[in-house]
Amino acid sequence: MSNTLLRVSPSDLKMPFELKKQNSACLELFNKTDQRVAFKVKTTSPKKYAVRPANGFVPPRGSLGITIVMQAPKEIPPDYHCKDKFLVQSTPVEEGTKDIADDMFSKAPGKLIEEVKVRVIYVPANPPSPVPEEAEEEDSSDSDVDSEVERPSTSKSDICLVSNTIKSYTEENKKIQKELDLLRKTKPSPEGFSSTFVLLIFSFCILLGYYLLGCRA
Repeated sequence: MSNTLLRVSPSDLKMPFELKKQNSACLELFNKTDQRVAFKVKTTSPKKYAVRPANGFVPPRGSLGITIVMQAPKEIPPDYHCKDKFLVQSTPVEEGTKDIADDMFSKAPGKLIEEVKVRVIYVPANPPSPVPEEAEEEDSSDSDVDSEVERPSTSKSDICLVSNTIKSYTEENKKIQKELDLLRKTKPSPEGFSSTFVLLIFSFCILLGYYLLGCRA
């Protein structure tokens, strides 16, 4: 049977469940008529729940929120199954009506009384996060990653030093080659060693020195 007075949302009340801790959930009442509607909320476990407000009025085409507080549970029911239910009764009233009378929701011939049942479903109070926070912290503070990022800056200076050494070696080699070309036209020295031979020995020593310097860099 479809209701013509109030729409109650949700149809299943999802109540957060946590041992030894009080939790709450909300119901929303929507008035589908152009009349003022009175309501009253009942439950199968009155000592277990507190309903605020438990009764009142919903204005024409208006809405009203209801907070349902569950007392801290002392034990976990099998399979988290809950048998608790709520009953929302409603009836149209005159515009000037201010108080909820005891007999306002009593059924009588010709009187419109509608009832909506809402069952309670337990849900985890603290659902697990899809991404663990510890894993995120480890990723952001990974020392290995930081050290890998810093390595190129250190090796870059070494590369520049070797490059400068090779450049100096190339320039010096060109100078020596020019001197060799000039000395080829000269005569051998009186001691029996030609100037070319002496210059080659000297060039070899210079090249050996640059080579050792490049290896140290």
